[in-house]
Amino acid sequence: MTRLVLGSASSGRLTVLRQAGVNPLVLVSGVDEDELMAALGPDAAPDEVVRALARAKAEHVTAMLLDRGSDVTGDCVVLGCDSMLYLDGGLCGKPGSIEAARRQWQSMAGRTGHLHTGHCLILIRDHRVVHLAAQTSITTVRFGEPAQPDLEAYLASGEPLGVAGGFTLDGLGGWFIDGVDGDPSTVIGVSLPLLRALLAGCGLSVAALWAGNGGSA
Repeated sequence: MTRLVLGSASSGRLTVLRQAGVNPLVLVSGVDEDELMAALGPDAAPDEVVRALARAKAEHVTAMLLDRGSDVTGDCVVLGCDSMLYLDGGLCGKPGSIEAARRQWQSMAGRTGHLHTGHCLILIRDHRVVHLAAQTSITTVRFGEPAQPDLEAYLASGEPLGVAGGFTLDGLGGWFIDGVDGDPSTVIGVSLPLLRALLAGCGLSVAALWAGNGGSA
């Protein structure tokens, strides 16, 4: 049975998959995102950037599994993802600090942005890579205008510091999202419709993923 390996430390992505009936193995990649973005250059399109980052993460995790001679590489798929918010002609990653997150929210409150999430799926059979595909899902996010005390409390919680664009849909930040146009699971970190399509592209069904990863139809 095919195991799913999630190459991400994101609790949001893990929760989406578990709620969808899949309990993946988790192995975090060591990709230097800043270095890769610098190599892509300032003119790279947003969807290209997140797709390249997702692919790099999936390939790094795949290499780790193969180097270790892991039994799971007999039959598994590795999923790499990366999300960034596109606003004012630029990409916004994880703020990393309260000050940066505050500036981010001050710039996007009451406005609309586009959350780009790159997905890369690598199929490994008999300990070798037999299929790779990468695509990007884009969702429009309409931000509310949090009152200053609410914003400061949200910043103090620490939640927005380590997430793309400085917001969440499935956590405390959900209070300040007025709506999304597109797939909500993309905003949390992994698009189930896109993942379903990527699985179909390598001959796998959702039912097969349920069967091999602790879920049920």
